[in-house]
This record gives sequence, C-alpha cells and structure tokens, in this order.
Amino acid sequence: MGNALSKIAAAILAVVLIFLFPAVQSAQRQEDIRVLSAYNTLVQFTDAVRSKGYVSAEMYEDFSRELETTGAAYDIELEHRHKKYHPEYKDPADPTTFMDEFSVVYDSNYTSDILKMLFPSALPAGGPVLRKYRLEAGDYLSVTLTKVSRSPLEVLSGFIYGTAPEGGQTKHLSYGGMVLNEDY
Repeated sequence: MGNALSKIAAAILAVVLIFLFPAVQSAQRQEDIRVLSAYNTLVQFTDAVRSKGYVSAEMYEDFSRELETTGAAYDIELEHRHKKYHPEYKDPADPTTFMDEFSVVYDSNYTSDILKMLFPSALPAGGPVLRKYRLEAGDYLSVTLTKVSRSPLEVLSGFIYGTAPEGGQTKHLSYGGMVLNEDY
C-alpha cells in the first residue's frame, strides 16, 4: 500500500515539474519582454518630446496605443517642471534692496493640466495645430508608467505560491530629463 502511494505522489510531482515549471519560466520571459517593450516605448516618447519641445495630441495617442500593444494596462503620469528665476530682495517692497542673487523655482504641471491642453472640451479654431502642450528648453519632463493589470506570471505565481511575488515585479517605469529643443 505504501509503495502505491509513493508511486502516485511521484507521478503527481512529475506532472507538476513537467508542466508547471516550464509554464512559470515561459511566463517570466513573457513578462520580461513586456516590461522591456513598455520601457522602450516610454523612452522613445519622452525623448521625442524632449527633442521637439512639445507634446501633441497625436504623439500622446500614438504613445498610448503603442503601450496597449505590450499586453499590459498602464496608468500614464506626466510631470512638466518649468524653471523660473526670482530676484532676491532684502525688503520685497523696496526694489533698491536687490541682493544680486536669483533663486530658482519650478512650477509644475501634471497629467490633468497637460491633457486639458491636448484634448479640450471644445476644439479651437486652428484644429489640431493648436492642440500642443509647449515646453521650453531647460524645463524638465518626467513620465511615469504604473502597471494596473495583472500579468500571466502574477496569476500563475498566485496559484502556485498563494500570493504574487512582490520583489521581482516591476510596477513603475519612469523616464525623463531636460527639454533640449523648442521645435514648434
């Protein structure tokens, strides 16, 4: 009787190792490719915006569409920081107390502000030409992707381990830098 139980246990273990282990490995490779594809799309979009100096509605839609082809759903967060210089005074009410110094202040615009410019509720008279969010050279742009969908690897890991592994999964992808050009 004990011999039969050990043979059944060995058969179940063999089936698990033959089918589940390759499935997990395949899902891991697929997830790696998905993340690399999303990061490549992120870098291309951000570098295009940094070199052109603007975000157009068409560029944003193409970026969103390209992210959809990766097979995962992402939340897109944009941040534009505009550099401003403010003169320093000992007494702000008296312009003769200028201290020969300037402080640098960044005004930030986020996704909601940018999308209002790109997709207004009423289209402007100029049509798509005016649907651009302009940046200036020296400004900073940062784009962050947050994964909101579950991948096959997370589903499979949840089945095997009871919970999805936290350490190995990339939930956020970020890229950005200084705007280099104003090509509008």
